[in-house]
Amino acid sequence: MPAPESLKTLLLSRNDVASLLTMEATLAAVEAAFLAHGRGEVQMPSKVYLSFEAEGGDLRAMPAYAAGAAGVKWVNSHPHNPERFGLPSVMGLYILSDPETAFPLAVMDATLITAMRTGAAAAVASKFLARSAPRTVGFVGCGVQSRYLLDAHRAVYGKSFEVLAADVSAEASARFAGEVGGRAVSLEEASGCDIVCTSTPCRAPVVMRGWLRPGAHVNAIGADAHGKQELDPAILRDARVVIDDWAQATESGEVNVPLHDGSFTREAIHATLGEVIAGKRPGREQADLTVFDSTGLAVQDVAVARVLHDAARARGVGTAFDLLSLSR
Repeated sequence: MPAPESLKTLLLSRNDVASLLTMEATLAAVEAAFLAHGRGEVQMPSKVYLSFEAEGGDLRAMPAYAAGAAGVKWVNSHPHNPERFGLPSVMGLYILSDPETAFPLAVMDATLITAMRTGAAAAVASKFLARSAPRTVGFVGCGVQSRYLLDAHRAVYGKSFEVLAADVSAEASARFAGEVGGRAVSLEEASGCDIVCTSTPCRAPVVMRGWLRPGAHVNAIGADAHGKQELDPAILRDARVVIDDWAQATESGEVNVPLHDGSFTREAIHATLGEVIAGKRPGREQADLTVFDSTGLAVQDVAVARVLHDAARARGVGTAFDLLSLSR
């Protein structure tokens, strides 16, 4: 007979998640998830989208199984939420289940999980694809996600690099630069860094091929749904392109638009990041221009959710409740 506490589901608020989750732990969980993905040790059906054209947003269901943990994330993308309703653009809920019994172990805020694992995924890609010791890191798009992209890169590289910030909103880039001790610059100057992180909701290129320096690495984060695009297709044609997942990236990542219009081909995609980490495919060569196309993987979420659940149980964080009325 299971112990009474094991029959209760743990509820973790955003504050609970924030008290438990560090970027270092997130980086480790995300890199392990990529490795398992590259070895074929996970189950991860494609994202399911509900698109709301009139409302200008969507909802996504993201189930996954990896390393003995299973769960699903229910998350939105509504870029106009802040100005229309005073709500975040992205909000998420995670349900973590025990694969052996399917018992719901935890229900937790996934908004912070999403932001942190997205930042961590880019930094893991930089670790394996960028030149070592970057002198400059550029941020194209200075919204909420840029903060986590920077935190993750600082966790990998320290604070020795200069931060250059660019956004269509001069106020946003100036605010971000002021917060982190960087400089607000033009899109062209931010695109000329050793590492470039793009996190915009754009549907037309905002980074041009001629702006990138030789040997740069680009983390393309913003294109996470069909029709989204941030990079000049010429960048992809000249780069060693690494994606996070074949099914997702080719339908909703940075490569999706040029693949569908014929300006880029599947054969030109080098590998998945998991394959590179697993040693199945090489990473960068010294002269390479590299691009990581990140759509966000459900195996990243389940890996981080498991770390959070274990930490919460160990530290007594969260609210345990008898969701299924099983306790006696």
